[in-house]
Amino acid sequence: MAQTPAAGADDGGSAGDPTDSAAPPPHPASAPPTPAAQNPTPGAPTTAAPDARPQSTSAPDARRMPPWLPRAFVLAAATVLAFGAGLWLLERLRGLIILLLISLFLAFAIEPAVNRLADRGWRRGVATGAMFLVLAALGAGFVSVLGSLLLNQTTTLVQSAPRYADQIIDWANHAFGAKLSKHTLVSKIPVVGGELSRNLSALAGNVWGIGATAAGVLFQGLGVVLFTFYLSAEGPQFRRTICSLLPPHRQRQVLRAWTIAIDKTGGYIYSRALLAAVSAVFHYAALTLLDVPYALTLALWVGVVSQFIPTVGTYLAGAAPVLIALTRAPSTALWTLLFIVAYQQFENYVLQPRITARTLDMHPAVAFGVVLAGTAIIGPVGAVLGLPVAASLQAFLDAYVRRYDVEEHPLTSAPAPHRDHRP
Repeated sequence: MAQTPAAGADDGGSAGDPTDSAAPPPHPASAPPTPAAQNPTPGAPTTAAPDARPQSTSAPDARRMPPWLPRAFVLAAATVLAFGAGLWLLERLRGLIILLLISLFLAFAIEPAVNRLADRGWRRGVATGAMFLVLAALGAGFVSVLGSLLLNQTTTLVQSAPRYADQIIDWANHAFGAKLSKHTLVSKIPVVGGELSRNLSALAGNVWGIGATAAGVLFQGLGVVLFTFYLSAEGPQFRRTICSLLPPHRQRQVLRAWTIAIDKTGGYIYSRALLAAVSAVFHYAALTLLDVPYALTLALWVGVVSQFIPTVGTYLAGAAPVLIALTRAPSTALWTLLFIVAYQQFENYVLQPRITARTLDMHPAVAFGVVLAGTAIIGPVGAVLGLPVAASLQAFLDAYVRRYDVEEHPLTSAPAPHRDHRP
């Protein structure tokens, strides 16, 4: 007799096995599946079950300070304080910085001569001392010559004062119809003498301040001498100390810049000294021919002042010979002035381009602007230091800045002079 299959046999399970018929228990953390999930409809889009984890409903507080803001405030305050402290320190050390700049300039100026003496077997300290003695002798000679001129002129003026007074009175009476006389001037002497005595008394009362100023100038001069001596005598050790703090490629750049500064500064000083010597020789010959008093002193004055005082030195140098020549005769003063102007043109267009072409190849307008800038920054010292510093900077830029060919354009080419060819 055939047996009937048991219920549930079409599902592939046995009715008598309890492990096969029991469904697995649901996961306690998940919800029971929905009928749609158990029997999905064919072709229907499948949607993901929503996340059962609780969502955070708390938003960041917009009124809360960002964590980086306090650090930014502290950094800004520290920067401002450091900048203010730097300005205050720079103002307090301004005098020392100027002394160091002057000393460095002088050390650069005598470095070529010291190096030549050192190559011949001299010790650098002895060579530097020898250069100091030479400069001191030249300065003392120049000052003594000018002092003798000033003393002689003062003595001549005092001795000739009555004659000059008569000439001035006669000229004023003739030109303006005045009725001046010696008695009128003598009657005014007590008033002038009283005012002069009061000024001298005030000057004597301030003698302590004058003495303190003189002592300060003397101390600064000794400081310049000391710094210059050590910068020149200990130059190699000083440069080695600086280069020991830098990587090799930076060392080469620093040493090249140092070499350029020495060449330009030393060349500037020596070229100016040569121009001063040539100017003194020419002016001595001219003033001697014109029979101007104190020809040698005035020639030295013109040579030194015109070359070592930028821009205004030419006018200061030429004024003294003209005034001294005026005491001889107006025609002598006129010829002196004409010679000074002619020689200045000869120096500007013939001598100076050939002598200073290697040391200071700079446009006159640029040189004038450099002098004004140096004067505005650190005063008269900047007027003297500005030109060699600018020459060194120009040479450094020429060595490191690349230049390109300029395309032809009407704005970059000077027009040729027009010549009218007429038959």
